[in-house]
Amino acid sequence: MPLRTRAVTTATTATVAAAVVALLAACGGDGGDAGSKKVLTYWASQQSPSVQQDKAILEPELRRFTQQTGIEVKLEVIPFTELLNKILTATTSGRGPDVLNIGNTWTPSLQASGALVDWDAAMMDKLGGSGRFEPAALATTGAEGTPPAAVPLYNKVYQLYYNKKLFAAAGVTSPPATWDEFVDVGKKLTKDTNGDGKPDQWGLSLRGQASTNAAHYAFILGSARGAVFFKDGKPTFDSPEAAAGIEQYLSWMGEDKIVNPSDAENADWANVYEAFAGDKAGMILAQTLGKTLHDYKLTSNDYGVAPMPRSSSGTGADVASFVGGTNVAVFKGTENLDGAVNLVKFLTSASEQSTLNAAYGTIPAVKDARGAAFDSAEMKIARDTIASRAIPMPRVPQETQFETLLGKDVVNWLSSTATGRQPSATDISAALAAAAGKVSAGG
Repeated sequence: MPLRTRAVTTATTATVAAAVVALLAACGGDGGDAGSKKVLTYWASQQSPSVQQDKAILEPELRRFTQQTGIEVKLEVIPFTELLNKILTATTSGRGPDVLNIGNTWTPSLQASGALVDWDAAMMDKLGGSGRFEPAALATTGAEGTPPAAVPLYNKVYQLYYNKKLFAAAGVTSPPATWDEFVDVGKKLTKDTNGDGKPDQWGLSLRGQASTNAAHYAFILGSARGAVFFKDGKPTFDSPEAAAGIEQYLSWMGEDKIVNPSDAENADWANVYEAFAGDKAGMILAQTLGKTLHDYKLTSNDYGVAPMPRSSSGTGADVASFVGGTNVAVFKGTENLDGAVNLVKFLTSASEQSTLNAAYGTIPAVKDARGAAFDSAEMKIARDTIASRAIPMPRVPQETQFETLLGKDVVNWLSSTATGRQPSATDISAALAAAAGKVSAGG
């Protein structure tokens, strides 16, 4: 999924597939000088807290590209909440950019529309070969068994962030390594600090209203239990393992009582960060976010970073995260394919990967990116996670529909849990079966 944590508008597979019309017409330029082939239009996704900050990061780099190639780049930075719908509109209208960023979990669905240029072996050789890229990141670039439809650009993975002050006060000397330890630590951190008989400090804070994050947690926890969400292109996410993963997530607020019930209404990550920075929550499970915590005046003296916990039983799969991030793609309708490929080559070069990922606090998609920014404890854990404990979300055209349906269900279940009505495993399984039926039907 997208890099900065935010709600993402998604679309059904049917909607995406409908976008196939007019794709071979001239999509490139969108106002650029396509005739001279000296102007490329680039839709960049908003990666930082503001569009203006993204422009300040990207514009100097794109000027360097122009100096090297003579090709001007017309930059538009688009918030992730608007990006997918804007892409779908472009594919149906025949007017779009030459190069664009896409949330990596959208890639199989957009690939199915026929809107994107394939990156076969010959194309990847123009970037130095597929071996330059982290395998887990490369796995997000298209449906299984197909050539990539995009190229990895920025990546993130889930990690555990913990409040050092609250850990010390609770006598916790190290971050939890297993999910059982995670709950035990969460209970030690959940306290009534003002004497009114109710907890006002909690073990964990959640962004409960975010359907994207809800789908991520369900996928990670279910996968760690051995769940397979699609098999041979068909939905299988109504398995007992998938239901158990969701039940585990809901139990943190319900049965385990380590999450403030009011977190079910959190629609913005700011609420989570404020609780963490204000010593009201001891832990966060989030995608790589050191840059964001620094915005809240926190330093490594205030918080620590650890890998996501492992299964306590030792069974299932050792999955710590899905591979989150942003890919870069080329529209088939570009009138300057060579220039577009050169821009992708520039953005994925070792030097630009080092510069841009350092600026955004994200994980380089290529193995040869170097720099002091990637030597921190947080980044070392992140790079180890993406190399050995992260898997892509389902690589199927129905992914956006799957993620939308699953996320909405989990959000609703968390709201019920907040009122003391945590759904049973039977209820969860029945609803998952209904959602799987909708995905199968394409509705």
